[in-house]
Order: sequence, then C-alpha cells, then structure tokens
Amino acid sequence: MTNRRFTCSPKYTGFNMRQYLDLLNKVLFEGEWQDNRTGIPTKRLDGAMMQFDLSKGFPAVTTKQLAFKAVKGELIGFIRGYDNAAAFRNVGCNVWDQNANDNEAWLKNEHRKGHDDLGRIYGQQWRGWYHDTCGRIDQLKNAINEIINNPTSRRIIVSAWNPADMDKMALPPCHMMFQLLVNVEKKSISMCMYQRSCDMFLGVPFNIASYALLLELICLVTGYKAGKLTMFMADVHIYRAHMEQVVEQLNRPTKALPTLELCDSITARNSDPVKQLEMTMPGDIMLIGYEHHPAIKAEMMV
Repeated sequence: MTNRRFTCSPKYTGFNMRQYLDLLNKVLFEGEWQDNRTGIPTKRLDGAMMQFDLSKGFPAVTTKQLAFKAVKGELIGFIRGYDNAAAFRNVGCNVWDQNANDNEAWLKNEHRKGHDDLGRIYGQQWRGWYHDTCGRIDQLKNAINEIINNPTSRRIIVSAWNPADMDKMALPPCHMMFQLLVNVEKKSISMCMYQRSCDMFLGVPFNIASYALLLELICLVTGYKAGKLTMFMADVHIYRAHMEQVVEQLNRPTKALPTLELCDSITARNSDPVKQLEMTMPGDIMLIGYEHHPAIKAEMMV
C-alpha cells in the first residue's frame, strides 16, 4: 500500500467554514440588487476577504457536498494548461462543458476552434503567456523556481488576466491572480489570491478548495508546509436563482473539516517539481473524514 502524507493534524478538524457562511449570510441580507451580463440579477456587495489556516483542516464546505472530484480535475487541467472541455472531462471535471458549448457569445467568437474548445483560459495563461518579444512565459514554472532559488521574493505571482487574450477565452478569469509568500524561518508558504467575480453559492466553495489544494501541492513539491490561504474578493454576489438554495444551506449546521491526503507517488514519479505537479493524478488526492450534508443542486450561470 502506498504511503500517504497528511497535510494537517487530525486534532484540528473541529474547525468549520463559518466565515464563508457568515459572508454568504451578509450578502443575502445586506446586498443590493444589480443586473449583469447573464440576465439573472444578483444581490451583491463590494469587496470582502476570507482567510483559511490550512494547518487547521482542509477548507471544504460541509453544509452541502463539495464536488471535490471536479475540483481535483479542474486544477490538474489548469496545471497542465488544458484548453478543451473534453480534456477536463478526462480527469473528472465537467464544469467547463457549458462555457465551451452553451455560451452564446463564445459560440459566435471567431477565435473558437470548434466543439469543446475553451480558448486561452486559466491554465493557458499560467503555463503559456505569450509575449511578442519574450515568447512563451511559463508563469507556474517561474514561480516554483523562485520558491526554490529566491524564496524571500515578493514577486512570486501567477496571473491569468491577460488583456491581449480576453477575446480568445470562453470566459475571462474570475479568479485572476495568486501570489505565493514564503516564510523561510517557519518553512511555510502562504497564498494570496484575487477574485474579481465571486458567485457565493456555486463558485466560491469550489474556488476555496481549488486554491487550498494548489497551495498544498506546491508546498509538497517544494518541501514546505502550507500556511494560510487569503482570498481578496471584489464583486461578491448571490444570483436570484440561487436564493432558495442559499437559505437552505444557511439553515444547516456545520460539521468538522476533513483532512487532505496527498500520495507520496506525486514526488516519486519525477525529480523535477514542475513535472511532479503536471503528472499528478486525481487518485493521488483524497479527502479523509469528509462529513457533509447532501448536495444542493443549482444552475450555473454562463
């Protein structure tokens, strides 16, 4: 049996996702109605912040079931630079199907290459930001190299917001950029990420888990422990079509957080930390002790 690495101590599993639920509740009761591109009005607030200490448990929402299989698959696709919904489906993630094939604006876009094409979305920018004079820039590789060779740098940043490619994407990035902050003395890495558009019911729980997992994976391949994930959020909103689901979720009690388990084979497959990330498989990543309430279905807005 393959040995596995626990990323946090079980004694901390009593922590819950209260800060997410408090923000969800605040938007519900204090938000103001506004129209948007989807045609479905939102209740919204300007600006918020959440911070998760990953030593105290993996931040998976427990008041409904988190689609963790899709979280893993999407992140693996981003790391590998996928630009096609079929490639995401092959690693267990189907959340990009609608944006690829049911997004009216993208279907009419001259840059769309055909069925399942997504264009130059997140992973394309992370792994292949193109510049006229510099050529292809692998931001993720550069970030890993900086952690290893220049850990005190305050410039370890990966951005998905490329103005030159906005018309070449099925969807402009909602979570636009992240920065990695290395604490050399504590041998830990924290992450700050910025999200311009925050769908509190469907998207944000997914995003929390995705960036927490990304931080844990980066820490694993660079030999650090995970510190804190801080999310800076701009347009924080609930769609009118999700109001009943939000009320149902807020009336459910929280449960203990799970722990994250990463397979030792992630670092055994290759000596290059970037290749280790690229070669990570969905089966290498598990949530242990994940107790949750049933899933709450809701329509994704595209």
